[in-house]
Amino acid sequence: MERIYNFSAGPAVLPREVLEQARDELVNWQGCGMSVMEMSHRGKEFSGIAAEAEADFRELLAVPANYRILFMQGGAIAQNAIIPMNLLGQKQTADYVVTGIWSEKSQKEARRYTTVNIAATAEASGHTTVPPMADWTLSTDPAYLFTCTNETIGGVEYPFVPDLAQIGRAEVSVVADMSSHILSRQIDVSKYGLIFGGAQKNIGPAGLTFVIVRDDLLGYAMPHCPSAFDYRVVADNQSMYNTPATYSLYIAGLVFRWLKEQGGVAAMEQRNIVKAKWLYDALDQDGFYTTSVDPACRSRMNVPFFLKDERLNDTFLTEAKAAGLVQLKGHKSVGGMRASIYNAMPAEGVQALVRFLHDFSRRHG
Repeated sequence: MERIYNFSAGPAVLPREVLEQARDELVNWQGCGMSVMEMSHRGKEFSGIAAEAEADFRELLAVPANYRILFMQGGAIAQNAIIPMNLLGQKQTADYVVTGIWSEKSQKEARRYTTVNIAATAEASGHTTVPPMADWTLSTDPAYLFTCTNETIGGVEYPFVPDLAQIGRAEVSVVADMSSHILSRQIDVSKYGLIFGGAQKNIGPAGLTFVIVRDDLLGYAMPHCPSAFDYRVVADNQSMYNTPATYSLYIAGLVFRWLKEQGGVAAMEQRNIVKAKWLYDALDQDGFYTTSVDPACRSRMNVPFFLKDERLNDTFLTEAKAAGLVQLKGHKSVGGMRASIYNAMPAEGVQALVRFLHDFSRRHG
């Protein structure tokens, strides 16, 4: 069977070249006589895989030397607890900007460990935009300010860098959940104290979590923070304090190599701009489909939309599947449809979806 176009929000599509290389190396990695899944995480073979993956990730994002890259487990959801356990130190408050379901979950989890100040919220808009920084109200001395710079479910992406120096609070470290748009656009890592995310959207398979953290934020873990989640311990042990998600990290390394072959993040960003424009132009065409996100904050990665007549939802999904377009059903919390067009989604896949959107609206409009 020919491969379909998979628009899943995560676990998500991977580059075909990566899958084919993993297939070829599955039983016998580079002549060593065993699979990566069977390797000791402390052996020279896997140590080389991990070191190359970290170096390529650092190069792709131009991560400054005073930041550590950690590969952890537990997903981005676990980081909602691990972050306050590591960053609060002696402070009593953390600030959160709420722009959708994931940042809402994040602030609720943080309340288990500290007082949370909602610096800004997009609730009044139905979480369809990002509040301008001029409207953010930070607390007096927060440990950090948390943002989710791309809301996977709501399709809201920050159209600006949350640079707190612009509002006179440069001393506050910005934390960013970038799970669903990491490596899709160029970022200035130095504007953030910590960046994290799950790998299963733009990096690789589920099971791996990345954390990019500035050196000066290490060493403040709460006494009850598990050792395996203490950033200082993880950093000092090169992400090998406990057995890492070895195969997921191997696949991530192949994806990083693939991205470099495509021209890096800058080239990928230009492709993503084009792909997103094709899709939004099709959705905006004739009123058959609707999108609720502020056009200035539309995500390039996750595109939620609704049919004007939602009685056609099941028909849409059935016909889309028959056309080789799958995982287009929206998240259960919001309904409708959602197309996730990550780095690995080829232009041909977006073009196929656009053709289907036009054809479906013509036949059912």
